[in-house]
Amino acid sequence: MAGGRAHIVVFGNEKGGSGKTTAAMHVAVALMRLGKRVAALDLDSRQRSLTRYLENRGEWKSGHRADILMPERFIVEHSAARSLDQAAEEDLKRFHDILSRAEGDFDFLIIDTPGAHTPLARDAHAAADTLVTPMNDSFVDFDLLARIDPKTYEVKGPSVYSDFVWDCRKKRLLAKKPALDWIVMRNRLTSSEARNKRRIGAALEKLAERIGFRIAPGFGERVIFRELFPMGLTMLDLPLPGLGISLSMSHVAARQEVRELVLTLKLPGVGAKTAGI
Repeated sequence: MAGGRAHIVVFGNEKGGSGKTTAAMHVAVALMRLGKRVAALDLDSRQRSLTRYLENRGEWKSGHRADILMPERFIVEHSAARSLDQAAEEDLKRFHDILSRAEGDFDFLIIDTPGAHTPLARDAHAAADTLVTPMNDSFVDFDLLARIDPKTYEVKGPSVYSDFVWDCRKKRLLAKKPALDWIVMRNRLTSSEARNKRRIGAALEKLAERIGFRIAPGFGERVIFRELFPMGLTMLDLPLPGLGISLSMSHVAARQEVRELVLTLKLPGVGAKTAGI
């Protein structure tokens, strides 16, 4: 990368179940298929979803001698200190050590954060060059971004997570770092043109103009994403010998969704052509 520094892509949302891990894994594999050096870091010490995804992938690769790409995996070894303050301080130091190590060795560092406001999640957001916030297409998820008038569906004002991201942006500017590129990813979209779907879309457009994020097309509600997790595979690995899953039209559409997401992110060194993925 320009200047020899890894571009940090953080998948963040303080609400669980939004699809952060699935999106993070697919973007990591997509970048590797484009010839980029990619590392991955899971900061969710409790659920460890990205860690499990990568472990499953490694086991599948080894057990089936499969020719699939593996991002380098980093782990924050959590402190055993009894003092919560001391433990948090040691964890943050280890996290920043990983950032320093990844800086010159990789083009991209993909970070998956927990669905909670933790010291590690806070520092990851502050370090992000690109922040991707997947959200399920519902007003339950939207509430984390902004408050809505229940009668008119007009945006009343930013909510807790938007305020948090805004604070991260200010700190980056004060530190004279490049501006944070924030992308909200509409995830688990249904094919139907429901009234709720249109209302969320309209509210997001208004909020995007107001607080400054871009909207990305997310992944549809497809069973295949969940089915691939135990093997650690992604849509980009299909078709794969020995898997027993052939490409259907739905799978082809899902793969295109991944391509469109990568294009929308506008990451450095990733051009408009996605033939490699």
